[in-house]
Parts: sequence; structure tokens; C-alpha cells
Amino acid sequence: MALFSGLSAFPITPMTSGGEVIAPDLQRLVRRIEAGGADSVGLLGSTGTYMFLSRDERRRAVAAAVEVAVSIPIIVGVGAMRTDEAQALAHDAATEGAAGLLLAPVSYTPLTEEEVFRHFLAVASATDLPLCIYSNPGTTNFTFSPDLVARLTAIPSIAAIKLPLPANGSIASDLAAFRAAAPDLSIGYSGDWGCKEALLAGADCWYSVAGGLFPEQAAALTTAAMKNDRETAGHCDDVFADLWKLFREQGSLRLMYAAANLMGLTQAQPPKPLQPLEETLQARLARVLPNS
Repeated sequence: MALFSGLSAFPITPMTSGGEVIAPDLQRLVRRIEAGGADSVGLLGSTGTYMFLSRDERRRAVAAAVEVAVSIPIIVGVGAMRTDEAQALAHDAATEGAAGLLLAPVSYTPLTEEEVFRHFLAVASATDLPLCIYSNPGTTNFTFSPDLVARLTAIPSIAAIKLPLPANGSIASDLAAFRAAAPDLSIGYSGDWGCKEALLAGADCWYSVAGGLFPEQAAALTTAAMKNDRETAGHCDDVFADLWKLFREQGSLRLMYAAANLMGLTQAQPPKPLQPLEETLQARLARVLPNS
């Protein structure tokens, strides 16, 4: 299977209160993802709290993940505020054995399309690794238009895009617009509660938060949806229905830390200033976790 296709599972990055990666805990999560049947690990994405880690710790995380991944590729987030920092992170990821890169246009001042294009051009030049465009307007305040994506495909190493669920309109129409603009690009979606429909509509990849802790169940859903087996995909999605409700109400990040704690996979807490999930929500979460 191609790199940016199927199920890409995104784990948290367990770290100490001082921002040091807890390598054994991260490796435990990576092994679990591989054993569960995911097609790739999405390391240092938003769920992996990449912006809370120093360059050295991000490199340590890549090295730790690559060390234990026997047959599954590691896709590494390399977003940073400055272009030269993102280039350095891309070089580090390649040096440590990453198979691909994920790049969000991180900014404080909102970026123009020209600035984003030049940023991607520069970061892509830092390595030979295939690169996935990371569209996450909720954190970057930048929305990729189909026209910009079409322009970015002129950069040879750009191979994929990770899209959010559309705020307006159907997933099928959103996917069709990006397919028309960039027919050779792998197109995948995040926003776990909508990804069954995205895969049934013909998306190439599910970039999954839940897959970081529940890869077996997420892989079953992915396989069924990509085979257009709507009945089985529906049953697999139902396993997550109560968790999707919590995701939509609370966001997924604090929930995934709390779930990993409840499952005994790590005792790491979200990096401050983020706070752990409050007790009432922890109790609710414990009741809706898929069988693991």
C-alpha cells in the first residue's frame, strides 16, 4: 500500500512535565499501532503535541519510533513557526529514518497563499522525502484552497494532503473539488467521526486520532470502508459512536491522554498549560472506550 493511504494512526507523545519524551511509553504505543494493523504511524501531529516539544526532543521521538517500527512507515510532523526551523526538523526526521513528512503552515501572523507556497517549497527542498500537506485551519488559521493545492503539486515531493472535514457542504463534494484540482495527489481526512463517510466517498487515507490507541478497530473500519462495504463499515463505526460524541464535544487531545492513562499505556499528562481531563469526563470516557 502507498505511504499516504489506508489508516494512518496518530499517537500522543508521552513526555515528562519538563518536556522530555518518555521513549519507552512512545515505543509501546508505536508497537501497539503496528500490531493493530495500521498502515502508518502519524508521529508528532497535533495529537502528538509537536509544538510543545523542542527540536532535540522531536528528533528523539522520531528515533524512538523508528527503532521499534518493524514493518510500518513513520510519517513525521515538521511544522514550525519559521521556515528554517521546519527545514531543520525535516532534515532531522529524514536522518532518523522517517518515511514521509507532514507539514502544517504554523504561524502567529496569518499567512498569505504566496507565503505558504514559498514555505512548502523551501521545506520540501530540505530532504527527498515525500511530503503531505497538513491542512488544519483550526490551529493554523490558514485554509488551503483547491487552487493553492494544485499549485503546490508542482513541487515534486508533495504527494498528499490531510484535510479537515468540511465546515460546509458534503465530504463527497469537498473531495471532488480537491480531486479535480490535484488528481494525482493522495487525499485523506481527519476528524474521526466523519472519516467513514470520507473513505466511502473515495478518500485515500484516514488520518486517525482514535487509531493511535485503538488501531485494530480503526483498521477494521478502514478496510471495510475502502472496500465500499457499507454495512460492515457502519458496524465498525458504531463501535466508536460514543467516543465520537465526546470528541465533538470536548476535542480529542485531552481525551486521548486520559484514555491512555486509563488503559495503563502511560501516566504522562498533557503538556502545560493544558490540563488533564476533569474527573467527571474521565468517568464518562471510561464507559465509552472501545474494547481494547
